[in-house]
Amino acid sequence: MKQVEIGNPEQGLDGLNVNDVAPPPEPKAHEIMVELHASSLNYHDYGVASGTMKAPAGRILMSDGAGVVKAVGSEVTTFKEGDNVVSVFFPDWQTGAPTIGDFSRTPGDGIDGYAREFVTVPASWFTRAPKDWSHSQAATITTAGMTAWRALVVEGNLKPGDTVLLLGTGGVSIYGLQIAKAMGARVAITSSSDEKLEKAKALGADFTVNYKKDENWGKTVSEWTGGHGVDHVVEVGGPATLGQSIKATRVGGSIVLIGVLTGIGGEVPTALLMRKQIRLTGVIVGSHQHQVEFVNALDQMNFTPEIDRAFALDKLADAFRYEESGEHFGKIVVEY
Repeated sequence: MKQVEIGNPEQGLDGLNVNDVAPPPEPKAHEIMVELHASSLNYHDYGVASGTMKAPAGRILMSDGAGVVKAVGSEVTTFKEGDNVVSVFFPDWQTGAPTIGDFSRTPGDGIDGYAREFVTVPASWFTRAPKDWSHSQAATITTAGMTAWRALVVEGNLKPGDTVLLLGTGGVSIYGLQIAKAMGARVAITSSSDEKLEKAKALGADFTVNYKKDENWGKTVSEWTGGHGVDHVVEVGGPATLGQSIKATRVGGSIVLIGVLTGIGGEVPTALLMRKQIRLTGVIVGSHQHQVEFVNALDQMNFTPEIDRAFALDKLADAFRYEESGEHFGKIVVEY
């Protein structure tokens, strides 16, 4: 079978190898064998593949994997042969409060991932996929979809009529837009591209702002709410954007920090954060139970994820280069 792994970690994307290897073993009692058909690219995957996040030579890439069950172990009751399934980001975090603070057990980073055609793993490492979704669509759930769901629903307790601010038009933010609109919320979204903002409007965004043209976009978003401030912010930037997000948020509102695209450290206006009594929460994706609940919700929601472009598995390095360009809107996937 075909798989993509890190060759020389020092070479970044040029050091990725596409290898033909023997298929995995038949599943043991509590395992399943999955024929994988798709994965989706995330900033975290890019960090591993490019060498920014150090992983050893031979590591099989990609945290997201969707496909069909080909065989089940004798003790597996959750799946049967032919079921469409999608992987979870933290295989060991099944339910309850967070249990891990790093990526040591995340597929495609601390352990081997899903850039391969078949995998045999414990059944608990997967959930079912949404009904009638393609494998490429389902592959976007593991990281981006789950992050948006946890930020808005699990941590934010999103309700109809709430106001939401999303930063940028990457996978998590566009998923957040679609989830929020499906749940009856009003959404503001930022971008440096007017063309992408028009695409966001077509998906239902109620208010848009170009942060390159409006450096005080936090105040602008607050004014959109009549000066009240938004209820929820899904914060992907980190130190360079957090101050504006605080300005945009209402007293007693929620900011969920899900990314640090602008760096891992910097100044935070702590006095304003305190005066506004904002709840600032850091999250990394979610648990198996969160994903089960998300998939159940998706079965009732009338949308499918926004996929920008698909690449073949053996063109994974090219897919990452496209992600690196920042031209995409929504998700980039690989299909195999």
